[in-house]
Amino acid sequence: MSGDIVLSAALRSNLLTLNSTQRSVDSTQLRLATGLKVNSALDNPSSFFAAQSLNDRASDLTSILDGISQSVRTIEEADSGITALSSFLDQAEGIAQEAQSEIRSANGFAAVRSDVDLSGVSDLTSLTGIDDGDSFSISVTFSDDTGANAQNVTATLDVTISGAGVDPADNIDDIASQINSAIGAASGATLQNGQVTDFNDLVEARVTDSGQLVIESKKEDAFLRIEDSGAGTELGSAGFSALGLDSYTSTETDGTGLTREGATLVAGDTITSNVSGSGITGGATTVNGVYQASAALGSNAGEAGFLDNAATDVDIQLTVDGTVNTIDSSLSAASSIQDVVDSINGAGIDGVEASFNENTGRIELETDGTVGQLELGFTAGGASTTSFGFGSGGADGAITAGETLSENFTFSGNSADISQYEEDFNEIREQIDNLVEDTEYRGVRLLNGDDMTTYFNEDRDNTLETTGADFTALGLGIGEADFTDASKISSALSSVEDAISEVRDFGRAIANDLSIIETRRDFTEQTISTLKSGAGDLTIADQNEEGANLLSLQTRQQLGVTSLSLAAQSQQSVLRLF
Repeated sequence: MSGDIVLSAALRSNLLTLNSTQRSVDSTQLRLATGLKVNSALDNPSSFFAAQSLNDRASDLTSILDGISQSVRTIEEADSGITALSSFLDQAEGIAQEAQSEIRSANGFAAVRSDVDLSGVSDLTSLTGIDDGDSFSISVTFSDDTGANAQNVTATLDVTISGAGVDPADNIDDIASQINSAIGAASGATLQNGQVTDFNDLVEARVTDSGQLVIESKKEDAFLRIEDSGAGTELGSAGFSALGLDSYTSTETDGTGLTREGATLVAGDTITSNVSGSGITGGATTVNGVYQASAALGSNAGEAGFLDNAATDVDIQLTVDGTVNTIDSSLSAASSIQDVVDSINGAGIDGVEASFNENTGRIELETDGTVGQLELGFTAGGASTTSFGFGSGGADGAITAGETLSENFTFSGNSADISQYEEDFNEIREQIDNLVEDTEYRGVRLLNGDDMTTYFNEDRDNTLETTGADFTALGLGIGEADFTDASKISSALSSVEDAISEVRDFGRAIANDLSIIETRRDFTEQTISTLKSGAGDLTIADQNEEGANLLSLQTRQQLGVTSLSLAAQSQQSVLRLF
């Protein structure tokens, strides 16, 4: 076309070179500005997408890393809770041990306490197991060592529960009042020395603020007994259960095959035999009115013996906290008192030891402080009459051939200290529940049974399951304190010791989980760094190299302009013709 500008080949070549150099300058300046040698898929598709994949995984792992860090904090919170929980459990263990020492060392006052709140029951006969006219007896047995012949003295009261046709019907306060009224109205108990002791000095009944009936001796070292009275309708096991006293009573036999519900409560850890033969002034088997260990069990020279009319073998049976121990003692009236002691000790029964007290002429059964209940029975091959009268004396009487005469004992102490120990123990128990509730991190309570899953990779298929535990008092198996006897205290102490072991095992388990999680956290952080570094290797520009490239391109650009100027000089010479 006539209007086109005609450039020489040299000019066109230089212009193309300048354009190419400029594009290279622009690209280098972009690399320097962004720090990347691959800014888009157009720069290098393979490197761009490979780097993007690496960065995407690094981003996913960064999110996972946040979750791992939160798992670490959750376990740290649980560990703090375990430390505090262990302190509480140590405290509870100490309280139980103190209570155990107290009940072992102090003779105390025997007591029974209901474990049922009866404060809201206006008519006791409305309870299953109690009928109108049901009755039970309360007796207190204590040692009278003031006369020539030391022996146990027992005072007994009968209590009848009224219901239908009575206004108002008996409630638990009425029963307590009835017991105390009967005590006040009863005649005194005549002791061996001729003195009379008022019943008011022996036993009393009361109702706690929580509606529990308490019957306790007021005489130190006395034996307290509750049983079916035989007056009217017997209360029976269901009735004692309705009153909340069934933990004390058991089925006893009277030697003729008939049974009764009852038990003797022992303050301290020793039960003693009754000394038979009131009025003994001496004889072949006694010294100063008391038996000797070598004396025969049967009557001698007119004395009433421990075991009369027993020509055939009589065996002893001791049941210690439910474990039956039958002692093939083969006793007879001709056996000695020492034979009884030797037979019991020879059986090797844990927690029970027999001895003979030379000062009182009594056989004594002493427990080691861990025994809660003991049943003593005598089984005769033929008709016999026993007068051992351990505890309350309820085991006296005739035994027909093949029958067993038995009596149950519950070892119990009652003191202000024991009650305070119970309150302290229950307070710790409540604080354990509060602590478990407060040991929470972002809604997770590992100490309250919650589980936690920690994810370690972006696919969420590599995990660690941290299993929680129920460390509430109930979950640990720690019940409310009932320190009324040695076995219950021992049971409470065992439950605390088991809880301590369980908490320690859990602490070790989550410590192991924490170590695993922290190791995986460090590994994940290193992996993220590796991925980002790998992506950078593919896309990050070398600033020194790019700077040198830019300088070279700028030099080339200047040379291109000079070359273009030289190429145009031939056309400029035409201008000189004009």
